[in-house]
Amino acid sequence: MEHQINVMISEEDVNKRICEMGAQISKDYAGKELHLICVLRGGSFFMCELAKRITVPVSLDFMSVSSYGSDTKSSGVVKIVKDLDDSIQGKDVLVVEDIIDSGRTLSYLMEMFKDRGPASLHLCTLLDKPDRRVIEVNVDYTGFEIPDKFVVGYGLDYDQKYRNLPYIGEVII
Repeated sequence: MEHQINVMISEEDVNKRICEMGAQISKDYAGKELHLICVLRGGSFFMCELAKRITVPVSLDFMSVSSYGSDTKSSGVVKIVKDLDDSIQGKDVLVVEDIIDSGRTLSYLMEMFKDRGPASLHLCTLLDKPDRRVIEVNVDYTGFEIPDKFVVGYGLDYDQKYRNLPYIGEVII
């Protein structure tokens, strides 16, 4: 089934903002090595583009969690599908997410990561939907704050479709 998708944030604006975020992160972590943790699957598009724009040494790891399934709203249950491959003990860690919605998933993950002993732990998201927040999370780097609309593109999907759109679009259901 095809869906109507309206452009919310253009490809040009997304790329410009990621460059700005990369510059700020590079400045904040000057002289350090940064360990990026990507929340799969949607975060992979954003993390790859962000990593290319960070000038300090970076290492990458991936975690897969599920809280959506094939619905447009979070189920509220966080399920770890794939845990990290590497220890984060003593590392400067930046968790990279595509979107923060209710805050449940990121709140859960950030608490879990704190228990693993990183030197520092911060959070970066391409999109933030504060109107949907159920659990507060501290977001250190935000690409765009958006209204409570269901969006796709740049890694975000609707039932595994539309991830490859080069912009952020609103799905009209």
